Amino acid sequence: MTAKLAGKARSQALATIKGWKKVRGRDAIQKSFRFADFNEAWGFMTRVAMAAEKADHHPEWSNVYNKVEIVLSTHDAGGVSLKDVALARVIDAVA
Repeated sequence: MTAKLAGKARSQALATIKGWKKVRGRDAIQKSFRFADFNEAWGFMTRVAMAAEKADHHPEWSNVYNKVEIVLSTHDAGGVSLKDVALARVIDAVA
């Protein structure tokens, strides 16, 4: 089972991912991405899906035309874990 991040370890880990914000009312982080058009957004989602599958850690997300909203939380940990931070870094790298 993956451990939920807390205290100083949580603060330090979250400081390494820029633009990710706490989700109101739950232990999760989120970020919005905008692209030139639907094709770019879909391509981004495809790259993220492949990385998420490889990591066996899947985002909650939605897509409307050129906008992709992503929420990360490790359900078996009950909140944000190092898995989320690692996937956020990958997501930022492919954006």
